[in-house]
Amino acid sequence: MTPKIKICGLTSPNDARILNEEHVELAGFVLFFPKSRRNLTLEQAEEIKTLLSPDIKKVAVTVSPTLEQAMEIAAAGFDYLQAHGTLDSAILEQVRMPILQAANVKTPEDLKKLSDHPSIAGYVFDGQDYGGGKVFDWSYLEGCDRKEKLLILAGGLSADNVAGAIAQVHPDIVDISSGVELPGIETPAGLRSPGKDPEKVRRFVRAVRGL
Repeated sequence: MTPKIKICGLTSPNDARILNEEHVELAGFVLFFPKSRRNLTLEQAEEIKTLLSPDIKKVAVTVSPTLEQAMEIAAAGFDYLQAHGTLDSAILEQVRMPILQAANVKTPEDLKKLSDHPSIAGYVFDGQDYGGGKVFDWSYLEGCDRKEKLLILAGGLSADNVAGAIAQVHPDIVDISSGVELPGIETPAGLRSPGKDPEKVRRFVRAVRGL
């Protein structure tokens, strides 16, 4: 089965246009994480989110979110909360939205830290460093107990390696950010993302769908 495609780290209205044109299924927005060059305010994310096709699921991507932040995300109408780092049990119990729990995979032991709480809709398996665009050893996922949750593969994917990743891991969703991005821009506040490269997105989508 062909996996769905998630393009993560949207930063501009043009990114929304690209995803609409390529009929991508999920879009990710980095929130409450100033260290990321793709970090947005809720207001900035809302501006881009409203331009996306209603068919595209909107994912709020966070690192160790607080309960207050998770509540704000739920109120803003996102379809999923994606949580890297620590995941407060209060969020699982009190936030009424499906949660994607992310794991930065360094060793097979990292796969044992995942929750099987009913609020967890799926697991995002990422490289060692969040947003680093690095591949991890996919063999770690062989025989992984996914607990009937969605399996989302991230970390260093590209148009050149995604077909092999799909054949080996059989993910429900493939997730890419830096692999379809334009070169970063230096600003007084640090490196910023200028948005997605339409040709890289097109190549990735075709590679996933075998076109």
